[in-house]
Amino acid sequence: MNDELRELYQQVILDHNKSPRNFRVIEHANHHSEGYNPLCGDRIDVFIDVEEGIVKDISFQGSGCAISKASASLMSSTVKGKTVDEAEKLFEKFHSLITGKADGDPEELGKLAVFAGVRDFPARVKCASLAWHTMINALKKEKDVVTTE
Repeated sequence: MNDELRELYQQVILDHNKSPRNFRVIEHANHHSEGYNPLCGDRIDVFIDVEEGIVKDISFQGSGCAISKASASLMSSTVKGKTVDEAEKLFEKFHSLITGKADGDPEELGKLAVFAGVRDFPARVKCASLAWHTMINALKKEKDVVTTE
């Protein structure tokens, strides 16, 4: 990854950390899950309103590092309006990207490609994936708290 692209990616992550999108509670969400990363203390709640198999609204609240919050912000922006199946497939692609198992061009994931460099820092993979695992848990209506350990 060249230096200009790395700088752009850092700016996107910092922007989403400073001004996270969908950082709120959906009062009448029909899906909800909690996530916790005991290694660094990141905590997140994901709220989803699914109607007829479509993610009509998605939001999150919690506290965490810049990567965790930026990932939740970009995740919620990307998943909103998608079908549940599309959201699950995005999770798989994103997880493959950040763990270094991705085949193909990371740019296919649009803005989510900013997290491609996370794979070089194994401890940060958990930060980037917490919101995504929590979203999947919420979609499946699992009651257990998601943990990255």
